[in-house]
Amino acid sequence: TEVLSEDLLQVEKRLELVKQVSHSTHKKLTACLQGQQGVDVDKKSKKLPLTTLAQCMVEGAAVLGDESLLGKMLKLCGETQDRLAQELILFELTIERDVIEPLYDLAEVEIPNIQKQRKHLAKLVLDMDSARTRYYQSTKSSGLSSNLQPTGAKADHLREEMEEAANRMEICRDQLSADMYSFVAKEIDYASYFQTLIEVQAEYHRKSLELLQSVLPQIKAHQETWVEKPCYGKPLEEHLALSGRDIAFPIEACVTMLLECGMQEEGLFRIAPSASKLKKLKASLDCGVLDVQEYSADPHAIAGALKSYLRELPEPLMTFDLYNDWIQASNIQDQDKRLQALLNACEKLPPANNNNFKYLIKFLSKLTEYQDVNKMTPGNIAIVLGPNLLWTHNEGNITEMMTTVSLQIVGIIEPIIQHADWFFPGEIEFNVTGNYGSPVHTNHNANYSSMPSPDMDQMDRKQSDQSRRPLSVATDNMMLEFYKKDGYETHLCSRNTVTTLLAAVWRSGPNLEVRRTKDHPWGGYLSMNVLIHQH
Repeated sequence: TEVLSEDLLQVEKRLELVKQVSHSTHKKLTACLQGQQGVDVDKKSKKLPLTTLAQCMVEGAAVLGDESLLGKMLKLCGETQDRLAQELILFELTIERDVIEPLYDLAEVEIPNIQKQRKHLAKLVLDMDSARTRYYQSTKSSGLSSNLQPTGAKADHLREEMEEAANRMEICRDQLSADMYSFVAKEIDYASYFQTLIEVQAEYHRKSLELLQSVLPQIKAHQETWVEKPCYGKPLEEHLALSGRDIAFPIEACVTMLLECGMQEEGLFRIAPSASKLKKLKASLDCGVLDVQEYSADPHAIAGALKSYLRELPEPLMTFDLYNDWIQASNIQDQDKRLQALLNACEKLPPANNNNFKYLIKFLSKLTEYQDVNKMTPGNIAIVLGPNLLWTHNEGNITEMMTTVSLQIVGIIEPIIQHADWFFPGEIEFNVTGNYGSPVHTNHNANYSSMPSPDMDQMDRKQSDQSRRPLSVATDNMMLEFYKKDGYETHLCSRNTVTTLLAAVWRSGPNLEVRRTKDHPWGGYLSMNVLIHQH
């Protein structure tokens, strides 16, 4: 006999589904716990992976010491991981108490108890049906009609047995019905377990985030105050800001070393250095440790390190933004206007780029003073260094880079080196930080009235630039002819010498006295007329 209503039969089916879902969720949620379940805080902490990680970091920090950046970082991060581990322990304990254990009770205790009651009710129903059957059979065997009640001791016993079985069934059915209805009513409580799960997770992650955010400024402070910062491949302004410098460390270090040991080295910047030497020097520059004595015997490695630094800059020293300005200036046919356009582009450079570009050009200009020995004329220097100072965002194929664009870049760099003191008037101290003994670059044209004063403001300088010609014009060949009392003599001179002499002629006119130096092939005091021929 079916004694449950249709509603309770639907609840019975739902009980089994809820039991299955609760059991699987409990199992998976338990697997997410990193600590051992059901143990006290101390035991849970020892078994936690985060705690083990924190201990490893703190021990590593003790080995490396506070003098190293890694030691400082490991100590700070180890302490942070330990605090995160404590937060995780509290989180998991709360999850165990408020979510995992209630789910276990639901899946393994409450629903099974109801299901057990349901089985007991089924047994009582069978007992009731059996007692009723025996009672009705006794009625038939006595020959009484169905409307008449049997009499006698046996009949009374059977009737009492039937009524008792029905009474036990009703009591069990009522209890089961109450538990089933209670289950349905408590579904909102069961659902709250999952709300609690999300709330506890949110609180745990909120506290963890606050902890991490409080530590990050300390970590960044350690990074920023650490003196050994890599410089290769880093933006120029970032390197200068972090190191507190005006001139990039690789540029100053390489230039000052080359001033000491490389100015007369043939093919400087052109001859490739040993790959292993170059790699070692770049690595030492990157960490700020440099053995000057070791590399003084290998100027090509120093020059290679300087070229690599310039090429590995994320943005060229002469900037992407001014690329078109430089190229357009190089395409101007009139020499005077071309130089003025190049000067205008120089003045547009950002301050950090302008300082470093000026520093580098002044050095390259000084390098050309030894071109008779090192064979590095302004043109040669422009060929090997130009592509490392200026390139476009989207470089073309290698053939294009080696022809048109490279020639244009050479046409930009060469005249700037030739007229370094016109582009950047005044003296410059190469040894900015005082770590090296290097000479001061002398402005060969500093005494010429045609040169603008470095103290002029920008407006006065531009007016001065427009009212005069540049000191010299770059041409393929230049020749000075000297008329002496006893005859005619011709000297082929370097462009640097031509630049200096032209500046003097511009000021003094045709009569000029020239003092002999070791670099000049003529001697004595000469009273001469100078004729300039351009070919």
